[in-house]
Amino acid sequence: MDNSSDDFSGHIMQLPDDCLLFIFQHLDCGSARQSFGLTCHRWLRIENLNRRSLQFQCSFTMLNISSLSQNNTQISSFQLSRLLNRFQNLESLSLSGCTELPDSSLALLPRHGLKLKSLHLDCCFSITDSGLSFLASGCSSLVILSLYRCNITDYGLEALSNSCLALEDLNLSYCSRISDYGVRAISQNCRHLRAIRISYCRNLTGAGFQECSQTLTYLEADSCRLEPNGIRSILSGGGIEYLSVSNLTWCTRVDGLVAISIGFAAKLRVLNFRSSRTIGDDCIMTIAKGCPSLQEWNLAICHGVTIAGWESIASHCHNLKTLHLNRCRNLCDRGLQALRTGCKRLSILYVTRCSQISVVALEIFKLARGNVEVKEEEVMCICPRGAFRF
Repeated sequence: MDNSSDDFSGHIMQLPDDCLLFIFQHLDCGSARQSFGLTCHRWLRIENLNRRSLQFQCSFTMLNISSLSQNNTQISSFQLSRLLNRFQNLESLSLSGCTELPDSSLALLPRHGLKLKSLHLDCCFSITDSGLSFLASGCSSLVILSLYRCNITDYGLEALSNSCLALEDLNLSYCSRISDYGVRAISQNCRHLRAIRISYCRNLTGAGFQECSQTLTYLEADSCRLEPNGIRSILSGGGIEYLSVSNLTWCTRVDGLVAISIGFAAKLRVLNFRSSRTIGDDCIMTIAKGCPSLQEWNLAICHGVTIAGWESIASHCHNLKTLHLNRCRNLCDRGLQALRTGCKRLSILYVTRCSQISVVALEIFKLARGNVEVKEEEVMCICPRGAFRF
């Protein structure tokens, strides 16, 4: 039996590299791939050359469990250099959670000749504009970049916009030092941009999106100080399908949403107005008439919507499937009745803690619209899996 085992081992070791690569690529889990690399130096080289993604235990941006480095809870520039030298064909790298990683560490990326397509730097608090300049000079193939809570300014965004022209998905949430100037540079130069997140960037009005690319389909701008002109700029490209602008602080009137009434929001499918207490009926009616593709609308805690708004939704939102109405103070039995007779494609209704709705009116709605699932929990807008790909 021992000789037979030795013969089998010998035959395996004689396989050419392309056969070993085929075996490696069909291993499903990270532990199996690591075991493959521990067999011998030759097999380790095959693993190293074919690894495409890498992240660390400190990362809270879970990209792919098989890409985890099991031994690191933090990462230094020296350790990063060794890993980049070992894995020379990485396409995806997450340094999220490496809070003390310096700008100089990003200079290692172009130095190792990496052609990264995806890079996550969430909560890398020591990364500044200097680091982004290193990144921009050597990683022009980036498609996905997350700078969540990074300490960057417009100068860093301008450097990115001049070099990373292939960007499609950019996360700038909680980057409190950026302004419309930096967003304008990205919007004008990165013409393949499909998704951008700018939530809690308090200095943004939205004006930087004027004449943005038609490829821009997804935008999160929660708790930003968007102005009416900024909303028009965001919609100016005509391609927006997902728009989250919860906690709007200004009083929205029809003149602030002219872009919707003239057809710039014709493709809009998901709209989140949650906690926008000053949104009024005029705004609701404009959107209901100007967004024929709307499928999900979050109006939770929108206290300014009254009967005229609910009736407009019922009359014009023919494709609406999901509607969030939690804690709307001015949703009454008459408004619910309007929704009951309209919105023929409605399938999910979130409604709870609406003090003006009677138990009888809600039961009548359930009886008349048995195909509608009435839910009492409160959730944010949920983007259907596969609906928006970046």
